[in-house]
Amino acid sequence: MTMSLSDQASPAPGLLAEASGRFVRHRLGMLGALIIGILILVALFGPTLAPYEPDKMHFMSPFSEPTSEFLLGTDDFGRDILSRIMYGARVSLQVGFISVGIAATVGTGLGMIAGYTRRRAIDEAIMRSMDVLLAFPTILLAIAVIAILGKGVTNAMIAIGVVYTPIFARIARGEVLSVKNEEYVQAARALGATDGAILIRHILPNILPPIIVETSLSLSFAILAEAALSFFGLGTQAPDPSWGLMLSESRKFFNNSIWMGIFPGMAIMLTVMGFNFLGDGLRDALDPRMKNVR
Repeated sequence: MTMSLSDQASPAPGLLAEASGRFVRHRLGMLGALIIGILILVALFGPTLAPYEPDKMHFMSPFSEPTSEFLLGTDDFGRDILSRIMYGARVSLQVGFISVGIAATVGTGLGMIAGYTRRRAIDEAIMRSMDVLLAFPTILLAIAVIAILGKGVTNAMIAIGVVYTPIFARIARGEVLSVKNEEYVQAARALGATDGAILIRHILPNILPPIIVETSLSLSFAILAEAALSFFGLGTQAPDPSWGLMLSESRKFFNNSIWMGIFPGMAIMLTVMGFNFLGDGLRDALDPRMKNVR
């Protein structure tokens, strides 16, 4: 029995089932998936689950300690910290997914072009541009982009997307270089397929695993970057809830209201940890050389 060209160009269903089985057996990966699943539910249903509106001020209860009325306490304006953390989850996930989506789409596209093109000048132009971006410290480059575009969560997403584009470009280029001379690619070329069709239908499905893993890991760094930008007043703007902005606002009150900073910090820590665990599990599951998982 012979295999069609499309069968050769796409991962076999059996391989996907095997990878899924390895991921399910990966304890840290499943823990990360559980944490992220809970976070997504909080982000989706935060307005329903939150006990108060995020900007509602309880003037008689500023700096309230955690109580049965305010489970995580209140801030200097009497706003419920739990409600603001729940609303802030939506901001963090939105920034993370959109910014990494920008980076993955643009970076993978550029990397595929650089790796597949037969013109060395195009490859050099793309990759040297990526090297220039990589030469800057991550947060400094993001601040520079925001300085050009202006403050705000939308521009923060664009800035973070620009920062992580070179990472995806380098990964995609390396993977394309390793598969572009495979038999199924040569067969597609011999049958008259265009370069665009070869890249999208035959090469892209075979380079997706490392890109998927990098996407998961980059989400954690993107959320950290958003928190840092909001901490510096360049991302989410008050009074909108943001974990980084909440940390920034709590700096002046650490001595008498330490919970104002602890709980947003814990939210950031758990989210980053969840995405890192998820990425670790995906890496081990999608790598065929990994036989034993934790």
